[in-house]
Amino acid sequence: MKREDGEASPKRRKLDFNPLKSDDRFAVPARPSTSRSSSRPPSKFQSRSNNGSATPRYTPSARSKPKQEEFDGPEPLVDEEDSKALDRDWYAGDEMGHTFGDDSHNPFGSYDNSWAEQQRETALIEKKTGKRQSARAAQKQKDVDAWETNRMLTSGVAQRRDFGDDFEDDEEATRVHLLVHDLKPPFLDGRTVFSKQLEPVPAVRDFQSDMAVFSRKGSKVVKERRQQKERQKQAQEATNMAGTALGNLMGVKEEEGDSAAPMLGEEEAQGNSKFAQHMKKNDGASNFSQSKSLREQREYLPAFAVREDLLRVIRDNQVVICVGETGSGKTTQLTQFLYEEGYGNTGLIGCTQPRRVAAMSVAKRVSEEMECKLGGTVGYAIRFEDCTSKETVIKYMTDGVLLRESLNEPDLDRYSCVIMDEAHERALNTDVLMGLFKKVLARRRDLKLIVTSATMNSKRFSDFYGGAPEFFIPGRTFPVDIMYHRSPVEDYVDQAVQQVLAIHVSQGAGDILVFMTGQEDIECTCELIQERLNALNDPPKLSILPIYSQMPADLQAKIFDRAAPGVRKVIVATNIAETSLTVDGIMYVVDAGYSKLKVYNPRMGMDTLQITPISQANASQRAGRAGRTGPGKAFHLFTEAAFKDELYIQTIPEIQRTNLSNTVLLLKSLGVKDLLDFDFMDPPPQDTITTSLFDLWALGALDNIGELTEIGRKMTAFPMDPSLAKLLITSEEYGCSEEMLTIVSMLSVPSVFYRPKERQDESDAAREKFFVPESDHLTYLHVYSQWKSNGHSDAWCTRHFLHPKSLRRAKEIRDQLLDIMKMQRMNMISCGTDWDVIRKCICSGYYHQAAKVKGIGEYVNLRTSVTVQLHPTSALYGLGYLPDYVVYHELILTSKEYMSTVTSVDPHWLAELGGVFFSVKEKGYSAREKRVTEVEFNRKMEIEAKMAEDKLREEKRLEAENNRLVRKPTGISDGSGPVVKKVATKGAVRRPVARRPGRGF
Repeated sequence: MKREDGEASPKRRKLDFNPLKSDDRFAVPARPSTSRSSSRPPSKFQSRSNNGSATPRYTPSARSKPKQEEFDGPEPLVDEEDSKALDRDWYAGDEMGHTFGDDSHNPFGSYDNSWAEQQRETALIEKKTGKRQSARAAQKQKDVDAWETNRMLTSGVAQRRDFGDDFEDDEEATRVHLLVHDLKPPFLDGRTVFSKQLEPVPAVRDFQSDMAVFSRKGSKVVKERRQQKERQKQAQEATNMAGTALGNLMGVKEEEGDSAAPMLGEEEAQGNSKFAQHMKKNDGASNFSQSKSLREQREYLPAFAVREDLLRVIRDNQVVICVGETGSGKTTQLTQFLYEEGYGNTGLIGCTQPRRVAAMSVAKRVSEEMECKLGGTVGYAIRFEDCTSKETVIKYMTDGVLLRESLNEPDLDRYSCVIMDEAHERALNTDVLMGLFKKVLARRRDLKLIVTSATMNSKRFSDFYGGAPEFFIPGRTFPVDIMYHRSPVEDYVDQAVQQVLAIHVSQGAGDILVFMTGQEDIECTCELIQERLNALNDPPKLSILPIYSQMPADLQAKIFDRAAPGVRKVIVATNIAETSLTVDGIMYVVDAGYSKLKVYNPRMGMDTLQITPISQANASQRAGRAGRTGPGKAFHLFTEAAFKDELYIQTIPEIQRTNLSNTVLLLKSLGVKDLLDFDFMDPPPQDTITTSLFDLWALGALDNIGELTEIGRKMTAFPMDPSLAKLLITSEEYGCSEEMLTIVSMLSVPSVFYRPKERQDESDAAREKFFVPESDHLTYLHVYSQWKSNGHSDAWCTRHFLHPKSLRRAKEIRDQLLDIMKMQRMNMISCGTDWDVIRKCICSGYYHQAAKVKGIGEYVNLRTSVTVQLHPTSALYGLGYLPDYVVYHELILTSKEYMSTVTSVDPHWLAELGGVFFSVKEKGYSAREKRVTEVEFNRKMEIEAKMAEDKLREEKRLEAENNRLVRKPTGISDGSGPVVKKVATKGAVRRPVARRPGRGF
């Protein structure tokens, strides 16, 4: 029943309802804070009861009363009409299911407004008194807070939900997001087989074997010494108070000196101070070479004794496999034998080497023996350097140089004889050359090929060339006792040191050769031998000599010096001492059983140096080093069972464990359409070839059916990585050829920055002066420009911790590339200071190696989703901000996967230049639309590939038809050809036509 408005309620007195006590929604609100009162929205408790009565408002006059008296009394600010309205709501809710306390009847609805009025008046007073912050300062603080918040969100330290909905990110509104498309060309759809080797070749025979596990762990003693040096360095930095406020207070003086780097040669002395006793001056020649003339040295070599027999075998056969030990004279004497025999009258006598240093040093030695000027009768050619002339007859070169010469001369017409030296190393270019020579020899019967090898793999070379004869040069070898360890050795460095000291103390006279994996292991081994030797009581004298590839040549030569009387030599070397050099006097060999092997990871697209167990052939070769002077002993730091079960028989060829992009491009340019048909001695894995083909297609060197494009043909003219060649080609279009030529030259040499161990902080500070914050490529350009403006001064390089040799080498390479670009009729244009153009050109060559920021110093590859790090030496490292998108030159694997030589790029450039992979995400773009786009793109590529295949098939059909018509006999002679008679076959006995010698059918 409906109750009248004025009727009293009997339940009101029983409940004794007080709205100030019974419900929190009607409690008096707390006084708002000053900072938020001005922006508080007006109260929504404005509606009144249906009688239209209004709640009296709080007036400013009430401010004169004390605060404790504002709410004195039973129900302040509540009149009788409000109480009735509350009662009606309560009963209506009880009968109709409504919620008690509807906001439409709030007697305190005007309370917030009163406080707002108070705060407005207070703000007006503050404004008048000048206490309010200026608008500029407030905006500055707001911008700072927004930047900090944005960095926290970008780095992943904080989440967007932590800042609430009122946070506005201006950068997020303008940030560009890229969509990544997983597209592949039709010829890489998995239906085509490119290699006979379908599975990848693992770097080790058994990943669970003891030697494989120990190689992954590394040496424990090396790790401990590394950590000890780091702790000492940190402690030294922490206690070095010179130059600080506390140091000045205590009177600690700074050491006098400047920021200049050590003078030339000084850094080598400092870097090898622990071997100071071996730093005396000498010419690096052995006692034998000092006491004998060049002619006497030639006649002493084993190859000289079999000269006539060797030349007779070469005359009788087109291919000869020459087998001889290191030091037998194969490399230096074979070319001279052929020259003296007259092979140089009909063409060049070429000799390929797998290493540049070997090609130069051997050419210099042969020119001295023949008493001619280097570059005259005897010369050499390596990448970016050609020391030959028109008079050159004997030419030493790297195998890569001969491979590139075959592009212009597929039959190598200039050569009468080619020697492939050190073929047992199975270098990448050597394997490709052997496959090419098989076809060249079939076309040129006058060409002679001599393959030289150590005792390893000679039978395989003979079988590859159809049973070619093997000629063995007898060596001066003696029996060697092989000793295996009784149990697996976990720390090969520590065990090698123990074995060396045991030999030195207990064995007879004779020098010791120790095989280690790399520079760090070698230095640690030498230090430990010296420390433990000093701990012994009156030990015999021992001379410790390290040797590795990065050591200066004059220090490497010291291993050939004869030790003083009563002193034993111990030489700690990498596998460079296996076949590349011979040291007299070695009687004992200590073999750790490991070496560093370059292994390619197709998924990550990077080459890594891994410590892996050696092969059985390597172990035998190392043991043979002890039998050159007399009977010796070889101590293998692994068990005999491990030798048989855990080691490969032969070392994995480089072609099966390295990136093949450059090789595939070269073979394509040589006309090898189907890589499956190419005759590899050991075919590369399918995954490696597929990855290389994909990279070339991404760069635009191959079309959708795997054929060379115009850009691909231009790339073959440049002897470098396809990505760098692409930069030079596109630089003409962007108008920055001059600058890009410098950048590519700097990337083709070892690092130009010098960082000595004793002065790392100074070198880092000097490096930072050259940094261009947005690009490492531009940093290299800046370094070269400054060096050029200072007159190519070596002293300037020394002061700024730069390698003058690397910069001079970069200048030589730049000159060589400039000649190639002029031969290609490319215009040389400079963009001046417009470096954004250079960055966009860099993006055109590296968009397939793009990465997006993920965290602090961390990026993720857009295509492979591999997490990579920003290298600490990068100009982008530690700048306080990270660009969203970057491209990098290569990946380096040390403790993490680091990007090397990084440049920040605009995401729109990636979408423009790498449209195959990336597109800008538009607002409202769905995943379904992305899939539709990819399907359409794939369908378009399929149609293009099908049309290209049909066109190619039609061209082959027309060519075959033309050849058939040309060769078809007509039976009519016009005086230009023979008369062919028709033979009647009807009614006659048909007999098969017999082939006549010297004539056709």
